[in-house]
This record gives sequence, structure tokens and C-alpha cells, in this order.
Amino acid sequence: MRSNLVKKIGWTLLIALVAIQFYRPELNTAEPGHLDVFLEETNPPEEVREILSGACYDCHSNQTTYPWYSQVAPVSYWLADHIDHGKGNLNFSEWSGYPADRKDHKLEEIVEEVKSGEMPLNSYTWAHSEARLSETERQALVAWADRTRALYTLNARPE
Repeated sequence: MRSNLVKKIGWTLLIALVAIQFYRPELNTAEPGHLDVFLEETNPPEEVREILSGACYDCHSNQTTYPWYSQVAPVSYWLADHIDHGKGNLNFSEWSGYPADRKDHKLEEIVEEVKSGEMPLNSYTWAHSEARLSETERQALVAWADRTRALYTLNARPE
């Protein structure tokens, strides 16, 4: 009797797992140039551009580079939720829509999160070792964000 119940549960789970493979969450893809306003306005040095690209944009922009395993549900749903949450907190692709005080606050949050080691998330760096930041990279990112914040405070554009 118990083995029949276990078999039924197993078959139900297998059928559900196969069925959800056919219903995928929407991919996070953007048109070229989606970061132009952010990059022009904040003018990060090349080193910081590389850090942002490797450690931030997948979850904090409208363009994600998806790994192979993102095509398998339920991982695809977990990633979609993770990306939606990240973009809800900060979306570099939507930088032009933020007022100056919000831009300043977002940069302040970058400083706090990077200094504390909260960003990039451990769950991201486990699968993306290239996103692990060295102390030098953390310092470069924080210095850029602090400098850019100061320029927002002065209402000046980074040069």
C-alpha cells in the first residue's frame, strides 16, 4: 500500500517536472545601447566597466547572459525571480528614469553592499567565479561610486 503511494507521488512529480519544461519564464533581453545613458552619465573607468559587466549586469540590467542550466525548470523560474528582484532594487538600463537623488542613493547602496561583501551575492558567485571580486576590484568599484556620488551632489557630470 505504501509503495503504491510512493509510486503515485513519484510519477506525479515526474510528470509535473516534464510539464513545466514547456512553460518558460520570459527572458531578460534588451536592445543594444540599453546601458548607454548609465555609462555616459557615470563614466566608469574601464576597470570598473569590466567589474560591472562581469558581476552586476546579469541581475541589475535589462540584459542577462544565461548559463546553459537556465534552460531547465525549476532553475529557470528561480533565475527569473532572482533577476526580477535584482532589477527591482537597481536597474542600470533604467538609469535615465531615476531622479538625481535616487541615483545618488543607488550609488550609496552600491558602496554599502560592495564594502560589506553582500554584493555580488554568494549564490551568484558560486556559479560565476569570474564575478568574485578581489579587494582591489571592490576598492575600485567603491571609489568610482563615491566619486560619482560626489559629482551628483555637485550636480556635475563625471569626466
